[in-house]
Amino acid sequence: MSDIRVAIIGSGPSAFYAAEVLLKNNVRVDMFERLPTPFGLVRGGVAPDHDKIKSVTKVYERTAEHQNFRFFGGVEYGRDLLHDDLPRFYHAVIYATGAQTDKRMGIPGEDLPGSHAATEFVGWYNGHPDYSDLTFDLSQKAAAVVGNGNVAMDVARILARTTDELATTDIADHALAALRHSQIETIYILGRRGPAQAAYTTAEIKELGELADAEVIVSPADAALDPLSAAQVEKEADRGVTGNVEAVRRYAETPPVGKARRIVLRFLVSPVRLIGQDRVEAIEIMKNELVQSDDGSLRPRATGETEILPVGLVFRSIGYKGVALPDVPFDDRNGIIPNVNGRVIGEDGQPRTGEYAVGWIKRGPSGIIGTNKPDAVVTDTLLLGDLAEGKLWTPRGDAAELPMLLKMRGADVITLDDWHRLDQIEIARGQELGRPRLKFTHIDEMYAAIREARGERTAGD
Repeated sequence: MSDIRVAIIGSGPSAFYAAEVLLKNNVRVDMFERLPTPFGLVRGGVAPDHDKIKSVTKVYERTAEHQNFRFFGGVEYGRDLLHDDLPRFYHAVIYATGAQTDKRMGIPGEDLPGSHAATEFVGWYNGHPDYSDLTFDLSQKAAAVVGNGNVAMDVARILARTTDELATTDIADHALAALRHSQIETIYILGRRGPAQAAYTTAEIKELGELADAEVIVSPADAALDPLSAAQVEKEADRGVTGNVEAVRRYAETPPVGKARRIVLRFLVSPVRLIGQDRVEAIEIMKNELVQSDDGSLRPRATGETEILPVGLVFRSIGYKGVALPDVPFDDRNGIIPNVNGRVIGEDGQPRTGEYAVGWIKRGPSGIIGTNKPDAVVTDTLLLGDLAEGKLWTPRGDAAELPMLLKMRGADVITLDDWHRLDQIEIARGQELGRPRLKFTHIDEMYAAIREARGERTAGD
């Protein structure tokens, strides 16, 4: 099987887990990434104060060192690598491009200055090149984070941390400088359902209570479970749910001590409009009640009772969706590539030969990083089964020709060795400041550093 070659589009967790299984089955893997840097959301999405989570990249590095693995950074699918190239050079392709954009709230005022997608803020403080030049008005006194998932917790926590806490992380330098002068005192986290339905993990909600100069405020009314939720918690006895409920209850029982910042958890509320003339000045929220739907789940229903919170910043974190790829089927409603267990499905409802999907572009934004591993196994198992039955592409080209083709199309390919050079430079820059790394946040800076590390002359030398 050593002559079998599979392309993977994307280089995040799902991509590396898929590669790991294929490599163990003696399949050659070429991984393509638009940015010069690998690891997707582990580099650009995991909060800088979650260094232990980022350590999963050590596993991916071991995968990348396999003799049958090649990394092609700085290669954009649809521009440098075309869909028609895939069956020419590969037996199959796996799309692992994740969920790159956010869902909108769909309320009046959403486009006012001061209203942002959480993905923008996360990318900004993580130094993602697509977001590094954005600005956020941190002179405001209050901000609202709409959503109750782990990303919403990350956004609130980064806004609430002190500069000293952030200065020992790999947060982008420009974000650290801006947050040093932040005037934000109150951060509202708004969930449309109750504590028992929150999507964050217990570890995330507990972490809010461990901040140096911020305290969590929950009213007894917000902490209390409605009868339907209480019955559901008692019946299902889910450890994650009971842990979340208990954490919120303890916050409600803990009196404030007067720390500089307040994280206010609100439940059973939905935003109905953002208010302001030239920018966000307030958010109007509506109280919800929970009702049981036909499938047994508890859904929010508006009561008509509204409230206005004075805030100058709003971050929406209500879900994420994938982006369509050229010449690849796409389900715009769900933001995924249509598939059955990872086999891509065409417009005719039939599986597309040689095309597979993993991760969030396959199933939508659900689970944690580790969830992508069993997900990748399912897809790879189907691919390997189709291989055994002779159902994949039959490439007619030599994959050794691919680097020259990419160069002809203008791609400046970043190899795995190049990434290692950049990685070591960032780590060295960080160590000088007592930080795990100091990231390059612009693509041209990355290329310049790599060329210098290669010993290449640059313009003006």
